Amino acid sequence: MKISMVDLCGQYRRIKEEIDEAIGKVMESSAFINGPQVKAFAEHLAAYNGVRHVVTCGNGTDALQIALMSLGLKAGDEVIVPVHTYVATAEVIALLNLVPVFVDCEEERFTIDVSQVEAKITPRTRVVVPVHLYGQCADMEPLLDIARRHGLCVVEDAAQAIGACYTFHDGTVRRAGCMGDVGATSFFPSKNLGCYGDGGAMFIQDDALAEKARMVANHGQRVKYHHDIVGCNSRLDTLQAAVLDVKLKYLDQYTEARQAAAVRYDRLLADVEGIVIPARAANSTHVFHQYTLRVPHGRRDALKAFLAERGIPSMIYYPVPLHLQKAYANECQGKGSFPVAERLSGEVLSLPMHTELDLATQEFIADSIRQFFVEN
Repeated sequence: MKISMVDLCGQYRRIKEEIDEAIGKVMESSAFINGPQVKAFAEHLAAYNGVRHVVTCGNGTDALQIALMSLGLKAGDEVIVPVHTYVATAEVIALLNLVPVFVDCEEERFTIDVSQVEAKITPRTRVVVPVHLYGQCADMEPLLDIARRHGLCVVEDAAQAIGACYTFHDGTVRRAGCMGDVGATSFFPSKNLGCYGDGGAMFIQDDALAEKARMVANHGQRVKYHHDIVGCNSRLDTLQAAVLDVKLKYLDQYTEARQAAAVRYDRLLADVEGIVIPARAANSTHVFHQYTLRVPHGRRDALKAFLAERGIPSMIYYPVPLHLQKAYANECQGKGSFPVAERLSGEVLSLPMHTELDLATQEFIADSIRQFFVEN
């Protein structure tokens, strides 16, 4: 059998008629930039998330950058960010002449260790950027409390967790990206809600902040040719918006399919010694952008190679923590500075996970993992 990390073609075939019709309408109108489908999708996604505003843009990295540009930060301001994440989270901080301040992650949840955040706050700290990694939310309630007490903004990186729900102690439920000042997401094709190219968006409750984000994304202008602030050029094109608007209707079904696949993995791998299956936080649902195992005792890379020999793809998200990347190296934060992230970078392994994953494929994957540990 041919096994893919993500089966986008199979997913497309299920909704081909709707997708083709939506794309056809854009082609017929030729409104490729800022066509009516962009506004419609933003409104539908805002309703889905329960926020007042969705501001679309060109990609998830732009969403993070525009969010930070909209907060009125100054060069040298500090932004707290987890060290176990994709580079884009820190990249936009550095590009804006801000200072990334790294924090270690939780061993089971993989997200920012909130208990370490307060110790990192200085008079120059302005923002905290939690990353909702692999499909479940960071522990937002205590983080938001810290931010409130210290007057900090919170920008959520929700690129891997769209649709996940976090429950507060009082029973209030909020979706990933909709708890802080701004939530940023990506519509990269492999995301849980992905388009057929690049795309991104921000989730914002505050009217004034949403207006500023729209201006930043549109060359700093509210009225054409009148540039009130320094901005950039970042748009979600109409074709991608049309695709996303169709797929949004199926997002909950996609989530259920991923969750069902995760339960099957759990059952199939429960008796395999040598791995740790993904933990679920009690206060967050998990939408399984990735199904990420931990393979301790230095056996991860050998398992990955064994699976590859059997035609089973797997991925390492992420093999090098940010503080050990050359671009972000700091002599005061070398190896050993963030022990949990460093350990996880040598243990994490993500298995194929997508909406079309079937039992037979998962049984083959699980049997192969079991065989590796029997033989090794």
